[in-house]
Amino acid sequence: MPIGIIGSLFISTLLYIAVALVLTGIVPYKSLNVADPIAVGVNVIGLRWLALAVKIGAILGLSSVMLVLTYGQTRILYSISHDGLLPPLFSKIHPRFRTPHLSTLMLGVFVSVLAGCVPISTLSELVSIGTLFAFIVVCAGVLYLRYTQPGLHRPFRCPLVPFVPLTGILVCLYLIVGLPRETWLRLFVWLGVGLVIYLFYGQSHSVLYRKRKAQHNSSS
Repeated sequence: MPIGIIGSLFISTLLYIAVALVLTGIVPYKSLNVADPIAVGVNVIGLRWLALAVKIGAILGLSSVMLVLTYGQTRILYSISHDGLLPPLFSKIHPRFRTPHLSTLMLGVFVSVLAGCVPISTLSELVSIGTLFAFIVVCAGVLYLRYTQPGLHRPFRCPLVPFVPLTGILVCLYLIVGLPRETWLRLFVWLGVGLVIYLFYGQSHSVLYRKRKAQHNSSS
């Protein structure tokens, strides 16, 4: 799994760099600040039929990405609920298909309403700051666990600690700083909602809390 993840990221990075080099060689970079930069480049060289194919491919590609992200988010909600930090509703499994069907339906409705009511530019900024913030948390978690629990079993160890996680934190912070102030405010509101859920539900219902409480009661 680590080889597959790192390898796919490496190949994707090379492809993105190659496409960027070709596009900026065809069209001035200031003209590429649009939703369909590849189609713009294809139009410039006169292949308008190919531009239509590129747009259709982009729609299909974005659709697959959205499905994968939705699929992954339902499993994240399942894991959080399984740990007791969310209500059991999110970890309920369908008796036949063995999938978290209720969380999938609720997330699908929520995402559909959000996509229909919020401008795409706002959504893209929210996705960017949320993803970058999650990367920062992961990098900070690697640092924390490496020094607080050095003997913990790790199927995969992050190399060059602390250089790699610190670099990841700094790069993500640099990218986040460039986002609008309104996006920061929306992030703080969303984090506040999560904190409220944790304080009023997750903290007292978590599996770890119940284990510690049971150990305390047994020792006393």
